[in-house]
Amino acid sequence: MTTIGIIGAGHIGSAVAEAFAGLGYDVVIANSRGPETLDALVTRLGPRVTASTATGAAEAADVAVVTVPLKALADVPVAPLAGKIVLDTNNYYFERDGHIEALDRGETTTSQLLQEHLPDSKVVKAFNHIRSGEILTTGSPAGTPDRRALGTASDDDDAVAFVTDVYDRLGFDTVSAGPLSESWRLERDRPAYVTRQNAEELRTNLAAANRLP
Repeated sequence: MTTIGIIGAGHIGSAVAEAFAGLGYDVVIANSRGPETLDALVTRLGPRVTASTATGAAEAADVAVVTVPLKALADVPVAPLAGKIVLDTNNYYFERDGHIEALDRGETTTSQLLQEHLPDSKVVKAFNHIRSGEILTTGSPAGTPDRRALGTASDDDDAVAFVTDVYDRLGFDTVSAGPLSESWRLERDRPAYVTRQNAEELRTNLAAANRLP
């Protein structure tokens, strides 16, 4: 059984942990304050979910999710995630993270920053443009008319395939924005961000996005 290591236990991290546990995965989740602070969460989510440190979650993971504020990327363990698919949920909030000139100028993306930090991992954008409370409530079976779609982006085909399968099992179609260099199209202040859209609408919104909104 694949184990999902989740680094970050905020709204998205907690919702993704619940989603993966519901799909039958074992989940190890971590935050910056220590595993003992996650007792209530893991009790609520059931026996498939356990708490650990960030390093422990990374080491346990077959596939990882990084869902920490952008300013905390440097704290994400590197060596334990080598060779692994790593889902990146991040968005750039300069109000929280401070200004990052390369992002302000449109020279890189948040996912590329994570890929630079994790040079031997397979980073893929996922779950960044949906509200946490909608991950488990807005999916529908494959073939449902107007089924909601979510986006992804990666330089690795296997990573895209993994996210596509997970999205489908949670009730969403998938649209790829392309490589990590195009992942900005899914981020904050672009047309695709936290909007309920089907696959055709998502493709249109990705194409309409401006690099510097």
